[in-house]
Amino acid sequence: MKFTPQNLTPYVSARHYFGSEQRRHREAAKLSLVQLASVVNSSKSALARIETAELMPPPDLPPRLDAAFGTDKHFHGLYQLAKREAHPDQYRRYMELEARAEVIEQYGAQMLPGLLQTEAYARTALGVQEDLSREQVEDLVNARMSRQWRQHSDPPRHRWAILDESLLRRQMGPDECMHEQLASLLRQVDTPESKVQVMPFSAGYHSLLGGALTLLSLPDGSSVAYEEGIEAGHLYEDPDMVKKRRRQYETLRANSLSLPASADLIRKAMEDCRPCEAPRT
Repeated sequence: MKFTPQNLTPYVSARHYFGSEQRRHREAAKLSLVQLASVVNSSKSALARIETAELMPPPDLPPRLDAAFGTDKHFHGLYQLAKREAHPDQYRRYMELEARAEVIEQYGAQMLPGLLQTEAYARTALGVQEDLSREQVEDLVNARMSRQWRQHSDPPRHRWAILDESLLRRQMGPDECMHEQLASLLRQVDTPESKVQVMPFSAGYHSLLGGALTLLSLPDGSSVAYEEGIEAGHLYEDPDMVKKRRRQYETLRANSLSLPASADLIRKAMEDCRPCEAPRT
């Protein structure tokens, strides 16, 4: 079967332009992907994914391309632009990376990360968004539950979550909803696949207080970071950007409660929202 190269869209983003320029120069040099991979010490599959903008170029590739094609700092300059821009469809890209991740580390300040939410909690959280219909809320809840189900695949992903204490205290729906959610967190505090720590109020201010952060460790050894705000998020694939957020997360982990102390605080929050028992007749 004859191989047909995928059509490129060079003007969607700097990343797409980088990929299209790589293909243009490769074809002008009459090199196949296999031949170019040998020249720049990469793999055919990685170069193919870079050409179609599915993969962010690694930082050591641009100078190798410039050397291979004699293009001075052409690819170096394109990379400087590509690494600073948001992915044109970054949430979809994030979902693809999350599905492949071997380790998922998250911090939540105002809202529990979706992978930790119970169905009732997710429905309450999504239901406050006025631009969503009931049908849309249910679709999103089902999608969120499906994401959780995939995390228990074989082999299961390792998950680590750091939660601000306010997440244990802010009432989300009726007491039954909060009690169920806290009980779910308690079961995940310390298992072979998951760890949950609480960042207590007593820790004071820290660098991640204003948002949410997810770090994904991928099978090829690379990592990405995803920061989420009220209505928008930003996916970071540049190693330097990810490294900065990794340092912030490790500092947060070191200052959070231990696993046993986190479990105790979750139990205390559960007692405060224990559902009322119906009176006996």
